[in-house]
Amino acid sequence: MTRPQGTIAPILTPFADDGSIARDLFVSHAKWVLDQGAHFLSPFGTTGEALSLSLGERMQALEWLIEAGISPSRLMPGTGVTALPETVELSAHAVGLGCAGVMVLPSFFYTGAGDNGQARYYGELIERVANPAMRMILYHIPQNSGVPVSPALTARLSAAFPGTVVAYKDSAGDWDNTAAVIAAAPSVAVFPSSEAQLTKGLANGAAGCISATVNLNAAAIRSLYDRTLAGEDVAEADAAIKEFRKIIQDAGLIPAMKAVLAVRSGDKRWLNLRAPHENATLANGEALLAALGSSADHIGRN
Repeated sequence: MTRPQGTIAPILTPFADDGSIARDLFVSHAKWVLDQGAHFLSPFGTTGEALSLSLGERMQALEWLIEAGISPSRLMPGTGVTALPETVELSAHAVGLGCAGVMVLPSFFYTGAGDNGQARYYGELIERVANPAMRMILYHIPQNSGVPVSPALTARLSAAFPGTVVAYKDSAGDWDNTAAVIAAAPSVAVFPSSEAQLTKGLANGAAGCISATVNLNAAAIRSLYDRTLAGEDVAEADAAIKEFRKIIQDAGLIPAMKAVLAVRSGDKRWLNLRAPHENATLANGEALLAALGSSADHIGRN
């Protein structure tokens, strides 16, 4: 795989009541999302509360997925943290397991580093991992990280590491930025903010979507992706997935999805989030399921 495409789920991380990762729920949810049609899983993204997890937890949980029979060729874990040595450790671990790619935040906190500083960070990361199998997805989420991955930086990294820097996840929600990256780095697979921009993106050279709500709505999103590429009339399906997305997004993506899963599965461990997030509630899950109506009938059927 040199240029990924398709529908990708940044999967949720469930926690036991003692705060540890709930291995059984993590594995069963991952398998269900794949069975629903997601092309890939991206553990330890923003949706997976990655920056609330230790390095050891992230590496162990990734191994759990593979031990459970999920092919590493379907996995694109998030590996970006502030400190370069730790990003190297996480990335080398994932690449060594055979993962299809690693999704890497820019080094944040030092917001004045600019493109030159981030180019150094990504370049040294690639050099230190020193594995030609590494495939990197640049992760642009400036509203959280405080640091952009600009179109110019993307083009620069694509030119310097053409076999390694292969994709870009744009979580800013700004189509103008997405379009600018597509134009600046045509060999990079660009994933717009969510399935709400899936059809527009595919029509303009994007590669699919890496979206939180693939956790709950993978089958419908995969169908929209396939039907769009087939040239079918998808106006009704497009409107339906946008409405589904809006209901969940407006309620707060992570607690909303966990609340829905807690209600449908009957497993209250889904209500647990790591600090600084507040826990989800069953009442919110019930309200969301009522709002989603029949579009949520498939959830929990695993």
